[in-house]
Amino acid sequence: MKAVFHHNQLLHNPQRYLSRGHIVGFPEQPERAKRLLRGAKAAGCEMHAARAHGEAHILAVHTGRYVKFLQNAFRKWNRPKGKAYEEVMSSIRPVEKPARYPSDILGQAGWHQQDFSCPITEQTWTSVKASADTVLSAAELIVEGEKSTYALCRPPGHHAYADRAGGFCYLNNSAIAAQYLRRSWDQVAILDIDVHHGNGTQGIFYNRADVLTVSIHADPKKYYPFYYGYENQRGKGPGTGYNINIPVPVKSDDEVWMGALEMALGEIRDAAPGALVVALGLDAHEADPLNGGAVTTPGFTRMAHAIAKLDLPTVIVQEGGYLTDDLENNLTAFLKGFGG
Repeated sequence: MKAVFHHNQLLHNPQRYLSRGHIVGFPEQPERAKRLLRGAKAAGCEMHAARAHGEAHILAVHTGRYVKFLQNAFRKWNRPKGKAYEEVMSSIRPVEKPARYPSDILGQAGWHQQDFSCPITEQTWTSVKASADTVLSAAELIVEGEKSTYALCRPPGHHAYADRAGGFCYLNNSAIAAQYLRRSWDQVAILDIDVHHGNGTQGIFYNRADVLTVSIHADPKKYYPFYYGYENQRGKGPGTGYNINIPVPVKSDDEVWMGALEMALGEIRDAAPGALVVALGLDAHEADPLNGGAVTTPGFTRMAHAIAKLDLPTVIVQEGGYLTDDLENNLTAFLKGFGG
């Protein structure tokens, strides 16, 4: 399998994260990518550097106003110098409609940052653009004839909406990949197996029938993102029935996840898409610090083997999975299972 990576993804390195009222160290660290890179190499992947792509592919998923905000927020935040902390993190958000888009950077940050887990540093745009280039390069390889590819994306993306960041995510890499693949196939499916619901992906495609979104995740009644990921959220208008949520209890083990995966795969077979995007979160692992799942390392091999039986052109996009001694081994287990 060919794997794609861009070294600029290591530059984004926020220091603050608001967790249950405490400012703590940021969990989505550059070290994640380094360990995942080792895991991909251990799986025998042929590594490729990401190619630069124009912003048109990003703008096919995200609004121009939002992209402009990501590009310029840090520079605007630090004027006048010394008046704000060095990471962009808003303390106010619009909660009622109608609401008007503000001209002040504090208000714009509140508009575009849905929670306190997506601070913006001087290098954030460089890294998120590199992450998008990574997934676009992996999708491009599929269009050129590869059967499957792995995009080592960091920061992750599936919590990002068309115009909002959140949950460590800024650009929705899985959505960007699906939109790119739509140029070659009439229908594409996204299978999200991150322990968190991909609420941004759901939001982007909620009214569309050309991209089937299927997500297995810890029950949002008790787990982030709390408000999204329920079974009755099935799409709207033309997209009705094309958004499938399969929540499982928090701390579910291999057998529960495999049962949910069989349901998800049945939905994908019925839709008969031409290509697949797998939003791969490794944070359902039993040792992950976010404590949402109890999947074992062999469990990831089993899931990968089952997904591979769909026999579809597939882009595997890295989403979550945080720092443990098992992280790189979990990726190796998944990629080997998919290939084997």
